[in-house]
Amino acid sequence: MITLRRRPWLASLALLSLAPLSWADSTDSTDQTSSSEDRTLAPISVNASETRGTLADTRESYTAKTPVSSATGLSLSERETPQSVSVVTRTQMDDFQLNGVSDVLANTTGVSVDRVETDRTYYSSRGFRITNYQYDGLGLALPYEIVSGDQDTAMFERVEVIRGATGLMNGTGNPSATVNYVRKRPTRDNHASLGLTYGSWDQRRVEADLSGSLTENGRVRGRLVSAYQNNNSYLDRYENERGLFYGVVEADLTDSTLLTLGYSQQNSNADSPLWGSLPLLYSDGTQTDFNRSSSTAADWAYWDNDFRNGFVELKQQFDNGWEARATYTYRKSEGQSELFYVYGTPNKDGTGLFAYPSYYEDEQTQNIYDLNARGPFQVGGRVHELLVGLNYSKGDIYEQSLYGRGIGTPLTVDEAFAGTYPKPLFDASEDGSDWVDRYRTAYLATRLSLADPLTAIVGARYLDAQSKGTGYTNTPKTSSANELTPYYGLIYDLDDQHSVYASYTKIFNPQAEQDASGNRLEPVEGDSKEIGLKSEWLNARINTSVAAFWTEQNNLAESTGNMVGGKTIYEGRDFESSGYEAQISGELRRGWMMTAGYTWLDVEDGEDGEHLRTYTPRDMLRLSTTYRPAVLSKLKTGMSVQWQSGISRDDEAVKQDGYALVNLMAGYDWTDNFHSTLNLYNVTDEKYLNSLEAAQAYYGAPFSASLNLKWTF
Repeated sequence: MITLRRRPWLASLALLSLAPLSWADSTDSTDQTSSSEDRTLAPISVNASETRGTLADTRESYTAKTPVSSATGLSLSERETPQSVSVVTRTQMDDFQLNGVSDVLANTTGVSVDRVETDRTYYSSRGFRITNYQYDGLGLALPYEIVSGDQDTAMFERVEVIRGATGLMNGTGNPSATVNYVRKRPTRDNHASLGLTYGSWDQRRVEADLSGSLTENGRVRGRLVSAYQNNNSYLDRYENERGLFYGVVEADLTDSTLLTLGYSQQNSNADSPLWGSLPLLYSDGTQTDFNRSSSTAADWAYWDNDFRNGFVELKQQFDNGWEARATYTYRKSEGQSELFYVYGTPNKDGTGLFAYPSYYEDEQTQNIYDLNARGPFQVGGRVHELLVGLNYSKGDIYEQSLYGRGIGTPLTVDEAFAGTYPKPLFDASEDGSDWVDRYRTAYLATRLSLADPLTAIVGARYLDAQSKGTGYTNTPKTSSANELTPYYGLIYDLDDQHSVYASYTKIFNPQAEQDASGNRLEPVEGDSKEIGLKSEWLNARINTSVAAFWTEQNNLAESTGNMVGGKTIYEGRDFESSGYEAQISGELRRGWMMTAGYTWLDVEDGEDGEHLRTYTPRDMLRLSTTYRPAVLSKLKTGMSVQWQSGISRDDEAVKQDGYALVNLMAGYDWTDNFHSTLNLYNVTDEKYLNSLEAAQAYYGAPFSASLNLKWTF
């Protein structure tokens, strides 16, 4: 059995116990002013010696300053990518203290964050759950869609979200979105930062970032990032503690060969977490309305998660402009919990609820190998780009459930919310699952310059998937599938600033959900289409886009509302979704940063046209903006807004009206090296349910505040 309960601060304090770096003399000080001239994008060089170890661009920006390769693996700008793209930069994360991935995605165009419990979350886009994730452009192909805990963002330079199907780089054509986490890399020049945060409900956070050369000639460089956070909550009894450590070293083996090794570990320990949430309906069919602090978690409950990620990357540059990359990634997550679930439908007299205590542990391991080469070639007197690659992934997932004595014990509402249910022995019965997933893929993508204004992106990925193991019914199961997933895109340049595009991707997506017999559902199949207009303004300091999309999916997992042994049972259904998006990001004028996006969505039954997934908002607006006035350049003020239309479930028996969360910030540069930021969250104190994805829900956080102090060296 897994033993966790590790203290997250041990990983965080590892930074302080390491021997000092052998710092080379610093030769660069980065200009952090916000002039228009500083925002011009520099040309991308293919010469590795010119780009390795350069200082990360710390100038304020809400647009990506490097190519976005998440969708196709090719070196494309946002305008050259024939899909909707959003980038959350380091600047935006720091301005609004987006310290967890859930906060980042909640501020991203077209993404819905469904917090079904305190420590489990679904991310959705275009009406469907996001299952495609990447680190530095390398896909994690295994189909685990629910996220335990909240990943700390201290180690990321930016987060890219490509909406729509991206089957080229992930092996599955899931039409929701692909989230690419771009990790911080070492810099040749020395720099360091230390941040302290204190906020509502006794939130305490320490974050450190140290980077520089390890040798006098700068050919070996290192970076350490560490964060520790501990906080109580507006929810009764809930506490959370997490620690992050990330270390990475890169070395120039030759002028054209770069070796990178990295490792990260995050521990997340929750006390009195929610397993399930609050009942939404009384037995007479009316909707419940509890206090925002209400929780069904027992005072003895806990949920610990440990995440480890190691990678080795070798890049080789060639004189003809080609680059080869070999990458190995190892990922392991472990979870252990003792939880208390409350089920049933309460009566107005306070009866009708029942107890369900359980012990649960899981372990997931992934080994991913990727080899690819990318570079230019000439045909017909024109220069094109080609990417070819091979990928092998193997994942093991083990789950064990030990059910506690006393399941079915009647509870009143007061007893269910008090947290005082006695801790039982977890020996009433046992169940679980044990699966091995193996993916073998080959992929190819090419950017073809058909004419001066017309570019085509054509590619395909062959996937051979196999799963075997036992589900919660303890019956051995085996499934296999293989498919060729094509990708087509056309980009037509109207002029130097504006392009129209169209893209098509076939959907082939293996699923981990199980039916009532414990069998995994067959893969989803279908197609995804998108058309749009993208523009660059003011020397690419501003990006705008509008897009329309259509998706058909067959046999997509949908919950039946039933459970076997504490595990949700699914069935395959056909879906059709469509919608449109509009987005703007960048520096609208000197000192004024903004990223904003609007999404309209419709999801229907593929057979009879019935509106489905009404718990997903049909309209969403995401806005983040800051302004640094020229007359008071040390001050920065800003606002973020997350608005969504009303949602419902169970044929509108349960409703959540549309609402907006408004957050404010103010930052001040007291010196060149000392900065403070005050953040105010939910300033209108909106009361809302976090999600209607499940048959239970809990309320979002009321008004809160935090103060961050940051030193740079």
